[in-house]
Amino acid sequence: MKYFNTLTKTLAWLAAGLFVMAGVMLTYEVIARHFFTAPTIWAAELSQLTLIWGSLLGMAWLLEARRHIAVDALVGLLSETQRRFTETFAMMFVAGFSFIVAWKGGGIFWDSFERGRTTGSMLDMPTWVSELAIPVGFGLLCAQALIEAYGALSGKRDLSPSQGAHE
Repeated sequence: MKYFNTLTKTLAWLAAGLFVMAGVMLTYEVIARHFFTAPTIWAAELSQLTLIWGSLLGMAWLLEARRHIAVDALVGLLSETQRRFTETFAMMFVAGFSFIVAWKGGGIFWDSFERGRTTGSMLDMPTWVSELAIPVGFGLLCAQALIEAYGALSGKRDLSPSQGAHE
């Protein structure tokens, strides 16, 4: 699990870098278009690609760091055993959902890869480049949810209601 946590943290930093790249590309596009009347053919599509990959690569780390949106108004009323049960159930649901999305997304990616589909834009990138982010991101999220479920069930994860997001 230590290696997986290192991987997800590294991917989270990569995701942050992708968001910065998207911002730089879009800023460049705005300046080129409005000040020099010279729009690019690549900035919009590549920035979309970096946003897709950035969003999906960061999901597993966000779950581990407890940075996803959570409604925990009732959690403080539960006993520790009840919190462990609800956390395990929630993480198994996330794992199951993520597995299905990764599996179906993998099929879509593979179909596009085999058929050689492209975006049809001026850049005409292969669509599988962006579609691959779905099985990768949700596969990582599934694995992290299983790790979190194990941690909740085994008592290795602090589930006290006062627990804040850790670094």
